[in-house]
Amino acid sequence: MIHLDGLTKRYKKADRNAVDGISFDVRAGEFFALLGPNGAGKTTMISILTTTLSPTSGTASIDGHDIVREASAVRRIVGIIFQRPSLDMNLTAEENVRFHAILYGLYPYAPTYGLMPAAYREQVQGLASLLGIAAELQKPMRTFSGGMRRKLEIVRSLMHRPKVLFLDEPTAGLDVPSRRTLWEYLTAIRRESGTTVFLTTHYLEEAEEADTICIIDQGKVVSFGTPDRIKSDLVQEYVLVDAEDRGRLREELARLELRSDGGGPFRVHVDSRHTHAALKAIDTPLTIVRTHMPSLEDAYLEIVGKVSE
Repeated sequence: MIHLDGLTKRYKKADRNAVDGISFDVRAGEFFALLGPNGAGKTTMISILTTTLSPTSGTASIDGHDIVREASAVRRIVGIIFQRPSLDMNLTAEENVRFHAILYGLYPYAPTYGLMPAAYREQVQGLASLLGIAAELQKPMRTFSGGMRRKLEIVRSLMHRPKVLFLDEPTAGLDVPSRRTLWEYLTAIRRESGTTVFLTTHYLEEAEEADTICIIDQGKVVSFGTPDRIKSDLVQEYVLVDAEDRGRLREELARLELRSDGGGPFRVHVDSRHTHAALKAIDTPLTIVRTHMPSLEDAYLEIVGKVSE
């Protein structure tokens, strides 16, 4: 669905590329997450893929359409939720959606919601109901909370049934309940429509459910793969153990050839398949036993830390 080949972007007077020769593919229906620190090139890449910024070199296509030569075709099959809301505060919620639908040529213009075609009204009501804002469609935008505005942006972005939905920090500024609710709705929409989702986010827990994660830094890909692969390749599992007699425990760990570090508590580096056997083999009475499973955040911090060294 998305194909990048050597995609590069360098801004005028910049001393390095913002996007530096990036190549990868995203499958149809996939949940793809693009991660990286501020200034890594995430927003630049989304701007290029959504045809609002031209690449310096390299190529990219969406559903077989070249983003430069066939920009109009690309815009018709993608939806975008920007990092900053792009709604007109002087209009009602429904008027914002109607304006979008008319600009896309989906429906002929009518001055009121009631005069719009029945197909339009059904589509708007269906999406708004899915996102829980159907009762607020006729209210002014200025009365909406941040979470409700994000939901309306999703309704608007899905009106033309995009094949790819780009989400650039979609939950920035939202409280935890609103973020959780928003992701529940996005998951439901993806499941029902098969839409390919391309996400950038600073909230690493939002990327835990992604099919594929790409981590970039300084415009380059520094890690690529499933969440489990990224975690297993970079961060080891371990069991934290301690005892009142640390000297005895240290000697026993060495005798059992269990690789460990720390002066107490000790990190014993074993994977989850061998944890039980390792603990069973230790005779020293233990006062602490705590398993540590690597998180995406652990892997991310290790990757970004290595790049910045």
